[in-house]
Amino acid sequence: MRAKWITRLLIGAGLLAAAQGAAAGQITGSAHDFSARGWGSSEICIFCHAPHNNANVAGDVLWNHALSTATYTLYSSPSMNATVPVPGGVSKLCLSCHDGTVAIDSWGARTGTVFVTGGKNLGTNLSNDHPIGILYDAALVTADGTLRPTTTAVTIGSGAQTKSGTIASVLLSASKVECSSCHDVHNTFTSGGDLLKIANTASGLCLTCHGK
Repeated sequence: MRAKWITRLLIGAGLLAAAQGAAAGQITGSAHDFSARGWGSSEICIFCHAPHNNANVAGDVLWNHALSTATYTLYSSPSMNATVPVPGGVSKLCLSCHDGTVAIDSWGARTGTVFVTGGKNLGTNLSNDHPIGILYDAALVTADGTLRPTTTAVTIGSGAQTKSGTIASVLLSASKVECSSCHDVHNTFTSGGDLLKIANTASGLCLTCHGK
């Protein structure tokens, strides 16, 4: 009987350790955890999402942060076979902090005073940043000639925090290239710095989609 209890304790300890390891990469303690900033709440999710009385500016994500109203200069290249639209979708949510025009602590009905600085501030000139909002489909792959098919196998994350799928399922958002194609805003599957889904050592992230 004692041996059974010892075995159960060891199994329980192992499961607990595994669970703690799996949680290590989540938003708690990440660059997007603002709960200790003294911005009116000790919650983690409230600065971007709220289940009740949210700003509801982006529908199904229950968005609770002020959106930017900036006009952007878009990326352009004569060798590109895709059309770059005005930022929308999930990328517009990212830009509500990262274009530098709206304070990070402007959540709910609050008007904040803390802005993104340094390299994390992309500004409103996006002509020197990877294009976002472009439709990445079979037609684009054919027209471009160097992009990998959206069915290409991909694994994001590192260590115990990994997820496997295809370019379409783990990188694209509604078949489009968005900020979230390269970055995991919730830090769940982050590999390397800058919340990257795939470490860019030897251009690994770039080469996931680009075949040259």
